[in-house]
Amino acid sequence: MSRREAGDPSRNHAGDRTDDDAVGEHPIVFEPADEAGFEVVDLAERQRYTIGTRGAVTPTVAATDGFRFPVDAAVAVTTDRLRLPNSPTTYVRDTDGTMVANPNPPDEQRFPAGEYYLEVCPPIKLYLRIEGPLTISATVDDRCVTLDRPRRVTVGGRSPHERPAGTVTTTPAPEDVMATISTFGSALKTTSPERSFPTLRGHPPDVELGDELSIPDELAPPDTGITVEVPREYRYVYPVASLAHYLGATVVTGDTPRVATDAGFTHDLAPGREFERSVERVLKGTFLLDCVTRTEGLYDVELHERDVVERAVDLDFATLYEQPLAERLEAYLSVPYETLEPAVPDWKLTTYVDTDAATVETLPFVVNDLAVIRTAVAARGGESATASAAPAGEQEAALDGFLRRSRSAAAAPVTTSVAVDPRGSMENAWIGEGAPRGASKSMGQAYRNRLEQSRGAGDRGVTVVCNDPEMLDERDLVGTVYGSRTDVDLDVEWRERLSTAELRDVLAGGTSFLHYIGHIDEAGFRCHDGTLDGATLDQVGVESFLLNACTSYEQGTALIEAGAIGGIVTLAEVVNESAVRVGSTVARLVNNGYPIRPALEIASHASHASGDYIVVGDGTVCVAKTNDTSLDLYRLRRTDGLPALEFVSYSTVRGGMGTMQSPNVGGRDRYYLGPGTIDEFTMSDVDELLDFLALKDVPTLAAGSLHWSVEMTKEDLPLGTPGD
Repeated sequence: MSRREAGDPSRNHAGDRTDDDAVGEHPIVFEPADEAGFEVVDLAERQRYTIGTRGAVTPTVAATDGFRFPVDAAVAVTTDRLRLPNSPTTYVRDTDGTMVANPNPPDEQRFPAGEYYLEVCPPIKLYLRIEGPLTISATVDDRCVTLDRPRRVTVGGRSPHERPAGTVTTTPAPEDVMATISTFGSALKTTSPERSFPTLRGHPPDVELGDELSIPDELAPPDTGITVEVPREYRYVYPVASLAHYLGATVVTGDTPRVATDAGFTHDLAPGREFERSVERVLKGTFLLDCVTRTEGLYDVELHERDVVERAVDLDFATLYEQPLAERLEAYLSVPYETLEPAVPDWKLTTYVDTDAATVETLPFVVNDLAVIRTAVAARGGESATASAAPAGEQEAALDGFLRRSRSAAAAPVTTSVAVDPRGSMENAWIGEGAPRGASKSMGQAYRNRLEQSRGAGDRGVTVVCNDPEMLDERDLVGTVYGSRTDVDLDVEWRERLSTAELRDVLAGGTSFLHYIGHIDEAGFRCHDGTLDGATLDQVGVESFLLNACTSYEQGTALIEAGAIGGIVTLAEVVNESAVRVGSTVARLVNNGYPIRPALEIASHASHASGDYIVVGDGTVCVAKTNDTSLDLYRLRRTDGLPALEFVSYSTVRGGMGTMQSPNVGGRDRYYLGPGTIDEFTMSDVDELLDFLALKDVPTLAAGSLHWSVEMTKEDLPLGTPGD
């Protein structure tokens, strides 16, 4: 029993690049392994994947144009055996691109003489060209490819790392903003249904505000024949940004909001208060039906959502697969959204935006996540609020513990400017002035800091700073967590009672994650010789952080402005005992590869105080890389008297809307769209459940409490009811 994941295809071809200096030009490089085999290295995403061979091999540079899919670099090796660890999803195709096999454990398949293309989906997308006959064996640990004799095997790799292809300059005029959003579709790598895979959508162009509209020729919108018509107001223009990107549509001025095609088809979008909901329904319905239709093409897999949709609609998916985008869209929109809604996957992100001109500069990064976009008009429900000084139900805990603020000065709780509906998506974010409640604080500077990262920096590790001896409990707990994974080289540095100069050096130096334990007040970080204000820093080398101190919001946003990418901060004073629970839980999740935004979301189950924590900057940043496109949360229940396990999937930096997962529980073999709630699986008995839980360290909810799957015993049961 293991988790399998599917990557994403492309119908395009890459250019021929055989130069030996590709290391400096492209993110993928190949290196001989210390033992038999070779390593594929993604410099942009700081990932390594080792392919084993029977003996030592020396990869030689190969052309990249011999693959059906785009690759960044390629090599050739001669061997009779290839071992692909971590049991990656593997598709076997013939020379026409038709999928002939998808070996899953436990399985062994033999293939006759001929040429085959293997698509492999570990952390780095790989494509192999191999001459048969060959045998592929699949186990829960690996995939092994065995040839009849040593043969030349060509291996190509592609990084999921995406950067904007160029920059659009726009004025604040709504018509110019419409023209700017129209360029987002230029990032699509295909207009086929496969663009529902995340890396085939591409990163929209960067946007800057200026004195005149300037759109480079190469960023012109694709010729899809689709337009989105909206009134010339930001509150209508911004919410259609993700839809325009996904449809490759041109956004134009119109009195009646609607989607239209050159063939004369129109679909009205509701005006007024229902406008944003109607845009959301078109985006989600179109996306779902593309995911279903793509199973008629290169990825002929058993998809759960297709089964659900086929029982409810009468659509010819084989015919739809061959049609142009505009014709497919017309067929899709003939189906009422209510019919499709039961099969629509949980959405990764809803982003609430302020309706001012500055928002347009951050839109490309939001759209890159295919976020549902809502405006502040929909989010604001009344006056601004102030975060509570200590969470309800935990005031008494302060009598036995203490608050994480300096005794000499206290920072006022942060005034929050907008409240959002946390039920909108798995994750919620806010773009605009002030701090949100129930969402992350997205910042354009954070995304640009990510783009400016050095590709070759490598994993630089974690720095834990404990600046108060009364908080050593948290330091000791996280000390057993960081660096505990054997599959990731994560250097960990421990620092205590730093001076302002020493803390300034830590912040300026390079570390992937800073876990700060101590006091923060309105003057800044409290050190033994004074206070360091993050706003005085010219440059920060820390990529991400947890500032586990009272009211650390202002210091966290200052770190983002000075160069950091994302972090977790507090909006109010926090009780030490609660802070220890949140800090140690976040540490374990971060160490296991969870991005900081879902890490905080899951940690909310460990302490009621988590409501006073939010993410600032880019919440997708990961510290310890993982092989997975998604990471799980388990919910344990009892169904018809038997133990049941519900999978909830969170995207990593490699994943996104449109990836597929197969939990492969008890031999069940089907794919589901992720992220989100995948399905509930009933076990035969408690022993089968515990055997499954022991396979992987996963946060697990049982009867409302957060556990870790590998530590659970029968004493942690009985399981909760379906309402837990």
